[in-house]
Amino acid sequence: MKIGIIGLGLIGGSLGRVIVARTDSTVYATDIDKKAMLNGKLLEAYHIELNDENVKELDLLFLSLYPDALEEVLERYCPLLKEGATVCDCCGNKRRIVGQMQTLSKKFPHVNFISAHPMAGREFSGITHSTAGLFDKASMILVPVQADIRVLAWLKAFCVDLGFSKVVISTAEKHDQIIAYTSQLAHLVSSAYIKSPTASQFMGFSAGSFRDMTRVARLSPEMWAQLTIDNADFLTTELDQIISSLTEYKNALEKKDKQKMKELLADGNEKKLLSEKMRRSWNNEK
Repeated sequence: MKIGIIGLGLIGGSLGRVIVARTDSTVYATDIDKKAMLNGKLLEAYHIELNDENVKELDLLFLSLYPDALEEVLERYCPLLKEGATVCDCCGNKRRIVGQMQTLSKKFPHVNFISAHPMAGREFSGITHSTAGLFDKASMILVPVQADIRVLAWLKAFCVDLGFSKVVISTAEKHDQIIAYTSQLAHLVSSAYIKSPTASQFMGFSAGSFRDMTRVARLSPEMWAQLTIDNADFLTTELDQIISSLTEYKNALEKKDKQKMKELLADGNEKKLLSEKMRRSWNNEK
């Protein structure tokens, strides 16, 4: 199997490293950053540098790029892919890229288009923070756009070989709606939380809660600005919901209403317990 990767950041670099380490596929890669290419070679994230000639040999091409760069790269490389090749992006939003894939699928019916989102990451970016184990026990979300059922089945099995514990099939709409809550809202809340003047005085007064709440405030501003603006409708809905909930807590505090505060906290506790029960049930599914 010949697999290409465009973009050797945290995700692309980790994909390359795990494919090299755990499969017998040949990995071709390219990145506009020459330092990333050098580090990728040193970290064994690829075998051969990808170019306009050998891209024609690929069976599978991963695009691990920021949203604003994806469209141009798709337009450039799709005409070069051989019949039966599969192209997957790794973007955190789906409606925009899936829309483009749907358009391109009419122009290039010989290419399989499957949008992908590996649900794994770190608060650090760049290939130097990549690891072959990044996807272990994570889930992979796939949004089929144009793909033979056998290709989709193969890709699901391939993801499991790379360490993913679950492969979830979704639509672009459902993906963006849920990701707005599970990922993008969490990053905005963490970013807002760390801006308190009190944050500078945390030394000696913090435990796990402060660390957990601030972890994802460390991010790539360029990438997350693109992701949040692209998904502004769903993310705004989630922001309205959390602002409404926080207002309830604030009102209880202002009124010194202990009973109301107890009810609000109990409700949150019950919902957390329910979410944990659902997670355990989902993890136990075969």
